[in-house]
Amino acid sequence: MTDNIPLQPVRRPKRHDGKHRNGCCPWSRCCGMGDFRPRTVWLGHPEKREQRYPRNVINNQKYNFFTFLPAVLFHQFKYFYNLYFLLLACSQFINELRLGALYTYWVPLGLVLAITIIREAVEEIRCYIRDKEMNSQIYSKLSTRGTVKVKSSGIQVGDLIIVEKNQRVPADMIFLRTSERNGSCFLRTDQLDGETDWKLRLPVACTQRLPTAADLLQIRSYVYAEEPNIDIHNFIGTFTREDGDPPVNESLSIENTLWASTVVASGTVVGVVIYTGKELRSVMNTSNPRHKVGLFDLEVNCLTKILFGALVVVSLVMVALQHFAGRWYLQIVRFLLLFSNIVPISLRVNLDMGKMVFSWMIKKDSKIPGTMVRASTIPEQLGRISYLLTDKTGTLTLNEMVFRRLHLGTVAYGMDSMDEVQSHVFSAYTQPSHDLPASRAPAATKVRKTISSRVHEAVKAIALVHNVTPVYEANGVTDQAEAEQHYEDTCRVYQASSPDEVSLVQWTESVGLTLVGRDQSSMQLRTPTGQILNFTILQIFPFTYESKRMGIIVRDESTGEITFYMKGADVVMAAIVQYNDWLEEECGNMAREGLRVLVVSKKSLTEEQYQDFEARYVQAKLSVHDRSLKVATVIESLEMEMELLCLTGVEDQLQTDVRPTLEILRNAGIKVWMLTGDKLETATCTAKNAHLITRNQDIHIFRPVTTRGEAHLELNAFRRKHDCALVISGDSLEVCLKYYEYEFMELACQCPAVVCCRCTPTQKAQIVRLLQERTGKLTCAVGDGGNDVSMIQEADCGVGVEGKEGKQASLAADFSVTQFKHLGRLLMVHGRNSYKRSAALSQFVIHRSLCISTMQAVFSSVFYFASVPLYQGFLIIGYSTIYTMFPVFSLVLDKDVKSEVAMLYPELYKDLLKGRPLSFKTFLIWVLISIYQGSIIMYGALLLFESEFVHIVAISFTSLILTELLMVALTIQTWHWLMIVGELLSLACYVASLVFLHEFIDVYFITTVSFLWKVTVITLVSCLPLYILKYLRRRFSPPSYSKLTT
Repeated sequence: MTDNIPLQPVRRPKRHDGKHRNGCCPWSRCCGMGDFRPRTVWLGHPEKREQRYPRNVINNQKYNFFTFLPAVLFHQFKYFYNLYFLLLACSQFINELRLGALYTYWVPLGLVLAITIIREAVEEIRCYIRDKEMNSQIYSKLSTRGTVKVKSSGIQVGDLIIVEKNQRVPADMIFLRTSERNGSCFLRTDQLDGETDWKLRLPVACTQRLPTAADLLQIRSYVYAEEPNIDIHNFIGTFTREDGDPPVNESLSIENTLWASTVVASGTVVGVVIYTGKELRSVMNTSNPRHKVGLFDLEVNCLTKILFGALVVVSLVMVALQHFAGRWYLQIVRFLLLFSNIVPISLRVNLDMGKMVFSWMIKKDSKIPGTMVRASTIPEQLGRISYLLTDKTGTLTLNEMVFRRLHLGTVAYGMDSMDEVQSHVFSAYTQPSHDLPASRAPAATKVRKTISSRVHEAVKAIALVHNVTPVYEANGVTDQAEAEQHYEDTCRVYQASSPDEVSLVQWTESVGLTLVGRDQSSMQLRTPTGQILNFTILQIFPFTYESKRMGIIVRDESTGEITFYMKGADVVMAAIVQYNDWLEEECGNMAREGLRVLVVSKKSLTEEQYQDFEARYVQAKLSVHDRSLKVATVIESLEMEMELLCLTGVEDQLQTDVRPTLEILRNAGIKVWMLTGDKLETATCTAKNAHLITRNQDIHIFRPVTTRGEAHLELNAFRRKHDCALVISGDSLEVCLKYYEYEFMELACQCPAVVCCRCTPTQKAQIVRLLQERTGKLTCAVGDGGNDVSMIQEADCGVGVEGKEGKQASLAADFSVTQFKHLGRLLMVHGRNSYKRSAALSQFVIHRSLCISTMQAVFSSVFYFASVPLYQGFLIIGYSTIYTMFPVFSLVLDKDVKSEVAMLYPELYKDLLKGRPLSFKTFLIWVLISIYQGSIIMYGALLLFESEFVHIVAISFTSLILTELLMVALTIQTWHWLMIVGELLSLACYVASLVFLHEFIDVYFITTVSFLWKVTVITLVSCLPLYILKYLRRRFSPPSYSKLTT
C-alpha cells in the first residue's frame, strides 16, 4: 500500500536549551527547588515545616541584580561583530598596531554597549515593577492574633488564607471552609487550563463542620500532600485531625484543591497553603523566559561574517602584493585594522536604535490603543510570521454565551422572534385550558394550541435540566436574607459549572419562566403570573465527556407527575429520542452557523416505573465490581424512545472583528492553529464560527487513539485526505508525537487550519517548538491566560491579549494587545514596515562602510600598498556619525505603501516570508554599488587633484559625503519631513565643520571654483547611473507594491 507510513521509532533530538526536567537549571537546589518530596503541612503552623519551601513570588525577569551585567555583556559579545570590535579596540593598546587615536575605536564600541545595557535595564525595571504589583496583592491570613493582612509574596506553606469572591487564589491550597450554605464553591480555571466551565470544589468535611473559621487554629490537624508535579487534573493527599475522638482521616482529591491562578467564583473560602513559588502547579506548567534572538539579527550576523572574510582576504592580498616582505605578519594585522570599516560597528547601534523607534511607533499607534512592546529587540520578527498559534477562550471569544436559536422541528425561533415564544409561555399559564388535551380544544385553535403547548414544554424542560444555582446577594437596598426570601430579580446571579448552562437559564427567564431557587433536593420556577412552581429533584445524572449528556428526574409538586428530562450532543441523542426526519439536518445547519447545539428530550414516568428504576439504580451504586458499568446500564434502560422537544443553539460570542482579522492573516500566507484546553465540540464550533475553518472546507476529526497501531491507522486515513482542516485532542496528539512525530507534523503542516483541543499548557509549548524545528519558519503565539504563558514564551513572537482573564499572559509576552483584531495591524503594518526598514537600514550602513573601505583599498594600492590611513581622527568618526547618521537613520521612517493599503492587500505581507528584503542577492547588489562608487570617487580624486595630497582628501571626502546623501534620497520611497531635515542638517554640519578641519582639509582650496566642479563631476558619475537604473527598473519591472500606489 503506497500511502502506508513506515513503522519507524522516533529519535528525539537532544535539547540544547539547558532545561532540565525538574527545574530551570542543573543546579536546581540553588533555586529552592531541589528534589520534590511529599510533605506534611500543619494547619496554621508554617514554623513546623520539615523542609525549606520556595518563596511565593511571581518572577518574569530574565536577570537578577548580580547576573544582569555579565549576562547582557555575554549576549552582546556572542555576536561575532561585537566580539570582533572588542578585539580591535584592545589591539590599539599595542603601539606597533596603533593606527590612530584610541577614542576612534573605544567611543563607538562604548556607545553600542551603553545603548544595549540601558535598553535591557529599562525593560528589566518595567518587568520588575509589573511582578511587584502582582506579588504585592493583599490577602487575609488567619493567625493566633486574629485576621491579619499579608502580601502574596509573604504567604508560606501552612498559612491559612482567606480568599474572597472574584479574588485570585495566590498559592496552591487545600479547601477547608466556605461561606456558601450548600457547602461548596465554584472556581474559574480558564487562567490555568483554558476551560470556560466553572469547577465545583468541596471543602474538607471535618473543617467545614467547625462553628467558625477561627476554630481551625484550635484543632490539631495536618494535611499530607503528594510531591509537587505538573498534573493540574489530579491530586492525592489526606487530611488528619489528631485531637478528635476517634482521630479523623479523610482522603483528599482534586475536588478539595484550590490551585493558584484560579479565581473564586462564589462565596468566601479558607484554605491551607501546601505549595508556593516554583512548586505551584501553574508555574510548573510554564517554561522559563528565554532570551529571544531575532532571525533578522542572525542573518545580519551571517553577513558580517562574510564581510570579515572579505576583510581578511583583502588584507592578505595587500601583503601578498608586497611579496610578504619584512615583518609581514604585523602588516596583516595593520591592514586588518586599516580596513576594519568593512565590518561596520555602527550597524549594531543603528539597528538597536531603529528597533526602539519601531517599538515607540507601535505604542503610539492610535489605531491599536493600549498595545505594549515588552521586548523591543524583535519587532522586525512580526514581519515574517508563517504560523500563528492562538488560544480560544478570551482570545478569539469573549467567553460570553448568548442564546440564539430554539428549533421545534416544524418551526424555529431566532433572536428576532423571541417575543412569540414569550407570548406562548404567557398564554400557557394564563389560559385555564392550557393543560387540556388538544382533542378537547375547539377545532379552530387546535394547531395554535399544539404549537403553544410544544413551546411551553420545551421552555420548561430547558428551565429544569441543568446544574445552575441562583444565588442572592445584597445590592445596597435589599439585604441577602430578604432578597432570598422574596426572590428579588435585581439581587440574583446564576452560578454553574458551564457558561452554556447559565445562558440557557437566563434565556428562559427572558421569556417568562424564571429559576428562582434551588438546593440539593428541590427547584423553584416562577411563571409569568408570579406563581411559584415547586419541583422535587429525585435524581441527577451529571454531564461527562464520555456520555456527552446530562439528565434529571423531577416530580412536579402540584400534580405529582414524574418526568425524566435529558439534554446532550446530537451524536448521542439521535439514538435516544424517537424516530424523526429533521434532527440530523437541522443540527448540521445550526452547527454550520457556529452554534453549540443541544438536543432536549423528555419522558414521563409512572410512580411504579420510577420506583423500579430507583431500586435498580441504588443496587448498582452499591456494587463493588464494575460499578460504573452497572450504573450506566441502569440509566440507559430509561434512555429509550424519549420524546424530542427541541434543539437549542448557543453562541460563544466572538471578539470584535475576529473573522476579518483571520481572513487577513490567511490571505497574508499565515497558517492559523487554534490550541485550546476546551472540549472538542466547543473548539470545532468556535473554529467554524470564526471562519478559521471556512464553510466549504472538509474537516478531519482525528479519532481518539491510545496505542501505536491505532495512531498508525488513523494517520494513514488522514493522509488520504487533501486540503482539509484537522481537529485533534491532546491525548491523541500525545500518542502521535510519541511514535510518529515527523509524519504527524509533516501532515499537519500541510493543513490550511489545525485545531488542537484539550491541550495542556506544556503541550501548547511543545507544538510551538516542533513547528519551529520541523519547518524552520517563524511562529507567533497569542493567548490571554496563565495557561498560554509557556506557548507565548516558546514562540518566536509572543503576543498577550489583556482582558478580563488577567494580565499573566500579557506580562510574559513580547507584545501585548487589548483585542485580537489589533493583531492584523500589528503584523501587516508594523511588522512589515519594521522588517523592510531594518533590511534597508542594515544594507545602507554596510554600503556606507564598504564605500570608504573601497576608497582606502584604492588609495593603498596606488601608494605602493602602504598601510597608511586615508582619513584620520575626526574625519573617520564624523563620517559615520554627524555627517551621515541622520539621513541614513531616517530610513526607519520610510514606507513603500500607506498603512491602509497594507491592510487592504495582505498579500503584500506574503512577499516578506521569502526573506527578499535582506538576502544574499540584495547584499551582493549593495556590495557592487559600494565598490563602484568607492572606486569612482577615489580614482576621480586622484585624477583631478593638481598639486597637494591634502586636496585628494578634500575632494574625495566631500564627494563621499554628497554621494551618501544622494544615495539616501535614491533609496527613500516615501518622503517624510524629518528625512529632509536630516539631509539638510547633515550637509550644514559638514559645511560648518570645514572651518575646524584645517588639519585635514585645505580651507582655502574648498572655496575655489576648481574644487566645486571637480566634486560635482565625481558625485554625478558615482550617482547618476544608479538613478537611471532605478528609473528603468520602475518603468519596465515595477515591484508589486508600486502597482497599488499608482
